[in-house]
Amino acid sequence: MRFRTLDQWLDWQRGLHPREIELGLERVGRVWRRMCPAGLPGPVISIAGTNGKGSSVALLEAILGAAGYRTGCYTSPHLVRYNERIRLNGEPVDDDRLCHAFDRVDRARDGIPLTYFEFGTLAALAIFADAAPEAVILEVGLGGRLDAVNVVDADAALITPINLDHTAWLGDTVEQIAREKAGIMRPARPAVCTSARPPRSLLDHAREHGVPLDLAGRDFGWQPEPDGWSWWGGGERRRALPLPALRGRCQLDNAAAVLMLLARLKQRLPVDQQAVRNGLQGVRLPGRFQVLPGEPTIVLDVAHNAGAAVVLADNLRQMAHPGRTLAVFGMLADKDAGAVARALEGVIDHWLVTGLDQADRGQDADSVARQLLDAGVPPLRVDRFATPGQALAAARERALPGDRLLIFGSFLLVGELLDQLQQ
Repeated sequence: MRFRTLDQWLDWQRGLHPREIELGLERVGRVWRRMCPAGLPGPVISIAGTNGKGSSVALLEAILGAAGYRTGCYTSPHLVRYNERIRLNGEPVDDDRLCHAFDRVDRARDGIPLTYFEFGTLAALAIFADAAPEAVILEVGLGGRLDAVNVVDADAALITPINLDHTAWLGDTVEQIAREKAGIMRPARPAVCTSARPPRSLLDHAREHGVPLDLAGRDFGWQPEPDGWSWWGGGERRRALPLPALRGRCQLDNAAAVLMLLARLKQRLPVDQQAVRNGLQGVRLPGRFQVLPGEPTIVLDVAHNAGAAVVLADNLRQMAHPGRTLAVFGMLADKDAGAVARALEGVIDHWLVTGLDQADRGQDADSVARQLLDAGVPPLRVDRFATPGQALAAARERALPGDRLLIFGSFLLVGELLDQLQQ
């Protein structure tokens, strides 16, 4: 084995490929076929989209787990520990299992350069091939058509809402981005879209490739009830469902799409009403409007594009509090901080902006602050800090009784400060 510790493996992987992101399936496909020519067992479900992917993965994993199925789940990025990316039966795999999977990838690649994400994706697939879970859930990292996750032909696909993000790689229009996301769908295999009006390019792709695509509002939906909510779709109806443990109205949209997907897979993965109820009540996902107990109230959210910021603003408005909202905020360089600020206009009283250090994608506090000012945030409401820790310390010092602290933006920022707060 090339290395003995997880940190050694991860440090080495970061420099293995000359680019941090290199979309394409040729290299990763060659390595995967060498590693596992038989592919993965059990139904494989791929999930792509701009916002709501992580929540949809968590809901699906929780419901299938409550139904008694052994699950394998791959997501990215992680918040605190790399191990969070690869889960078996809801639990992150340990360092030893990861190191052995990395060694397997290293031996199979035979000199083929892989990106950090590709290496991790292949390790996850290798772990699932060995563990043989009854259902495998794969979250696409970036786009879909050329993302490493798409090396596997999924048995079913879920497309969450699509907005502008990662434009340097996916295109600068929603239609172009949707075309990339559509690439995870396969002919004659079920696909579900969380949106009622998805981009035309997604619909065209499904029609041209013979994909049976279910749309929210047309083929399935939900409605509020006095004791929770009800769902309908595919000739079925589920009543008296509890609200998902994840906060926000958007989680009902996500849950409805997940239930539609499960309805299309019921011959292979039947799920009863009690499993749905238990899964909805038991789902957990750190960093998605996560509220920490104590005073002041602290909310953490990985909203890092305009679409996610709109949802965050709605959730904040619905959360009663008597005081101000102080936001600790940081973004990577390829994100539009100004669009995020405009979506949160009138919700945040003061911005504590921090820099993020991540190779070529990092962005310092001055750069983020300039985008906020250009978006119309008054200069007196913006302060700059070199590090996330300094920004959080200042926010806690300034907070008055009744105020709340919002920590949001990049996964890097939320993960670092969540780790500090938990310690």
